Amino acid sequence: MSEAPVFGACLCGTVRFRVELPTLFCGHCHCTQCQRNHGAAYVTWFGVDRNQVEVTEGGNHLTRFDSSDHGTRSFCNRCGTSLFCESTNHADHIDIPLANMESEIDLKPQMHFFFDSHREWVSHEDGLPRLGGETGAEPIKD
Repeated sequence: MSEAPVFGACLCGTVRFRVELPTLFCGHCHCTQCQRNHGAAYVTWFGVDRNQVEVTEGGNHLTRFDSSDHGTRSFCNRCGTSLFCESTNHADHIDIPLANMESEIDLKPQMHFFFDSHREWVSHEDGLPRLGGETGAEPIKD
């Protein structure tokens, strides 16, 4: 059974994209790169296989930034909206900020990644697992 696609866009609407479900995960990332890139305490991402994403409009306005030795972030060069994160650590999938979607996806946030970099001024009393360590996905021992 296939699910209907969901659609997303940047702030100005120049870059539009379509995502085929199902998603691989959905979680809150607290790494310092996400904090700086989005100007927020954390970013909620979801991941899908690379072949499930299609830029339908404005692909010529996507700019890629090498944010680390293993990753790139793509953003709209008109409004600056962060749209995609890709990493050689998981080359078969692409991460997308949940807030850029125009409708619900098939998952709610499941965990906190890189929680050891979380900002103390934000409460996280949601009961979701907290992961951290070098990969950002290792269980944190209390």
